[in-house]
Amino acid sequence: MRIKRLIIFMIILWSIIGIIMGEKFLSHAYKKGWILANFDSIGAKRVSLLLKKEDKVNVLDVRTLNEYNHKHLKNAIHIPLQDLSNKINELKVAKNKPIIVYCRSGNRSVEAARILVDNGYHPLNVQGGLYQLMRNGVELVW
Repeated sequence: MRIKRLIIFMIILWSIIGIIMGEKFLSHAYKKGWILANFDSIGAKRVSLLLKKEDKVNVLDVRTLNEYNHKHLKNAIHIPLQDLSNKINELKVAKNKPIIVYCRSGNRSVEAARILVDNGYHPLNVQGGLYQLMRNGVELVW
């Protein structure tokens, strides 16, 4: 009888742990834009190619002003993520073009991409953010 109870307890315990871990993974995957993303994510090489066609794409930096002033992509529009919902009208001219959206590591840009999609824009989220762009030699300005 004791062994049976122990087995039942272990099954319940492992089930609870599995549910918690699954929830944490799904939450993380959603925040990273890996699941339920209604926008495209692109790598540094594609960003580099798109930047050569400046008239075909816009660039949005959603980092803080201090981060932006340190270094950013050429011709990037700067609107910090916390201000994006309130300043979305500043992007009206960009609505007919894809918008490359980036931040430092790729987390804030996912949230910004979701805001842009909700407002009728076509964002292209940069996977890995500015870190990935720097590793791949994409030109930055200060």
